[in-house]
Amino acid sequence: MTADSTSGLAQLFEEQHDTLNRYFLKRTAHPWDAQDLAQELYLRLLRTDRAAAETIEKPEAYLFTVAANLVKEHAARKQRSPRTGEEVNDALERLFTPCDAAAGVDRDVRRQRLAAVIARLTPKCRAALVLHYRDELGYRDIGERLNISTHMVKKYIVKALAVCRVGMARYD
Repeated sequence: MTADSTSGLAQLFEEQHDTLNRYFLKRTAHPWDAQDLAQELYLRLLRTDRAAAETIEKPEAYLFTVAANLVKEHAARKQRSPRTGEEVNDALERLFTPCDAAAGVDRDVRRQRLAAVIARLTPKCRAALVLHYRDELGYRDIGERLNISTHMVKKYIVKALAVCRVGMARYD
């Protein structure tokens, strides 16, 4: 190989990427295992020291030998620690649960959308909703503050909630 043997191995990996993916897919149970093995192969190629890389006479054969060894290591690891149904369910739950950052962004976006929907309410309707949910006042207290009956307070809150439901449903 050339003086820049390690980058030559990385370039060979790029050229053989599709073939390696098919190779790993045929020998593993799940596509994500194949992807993990391909990444591990690439990392191992990058870690190959230059002196060793320069002595490789057939880089493509070396690439597939390392790939075959990775498949064997993967199979041995699976046999040593088989996954129980509970562990698989835990892993799936972690995969499908949004990360905290995504949940925070989603919460902020929903809060902004809700604020826009609430801003479109009539002033008394908005006031009744805010006093009830933010300030936790009862219908009687809200009625006294807004100079309206408790029956009107209830109507305003029901109307506001309906508008909010419809308004937020458009964003989902």
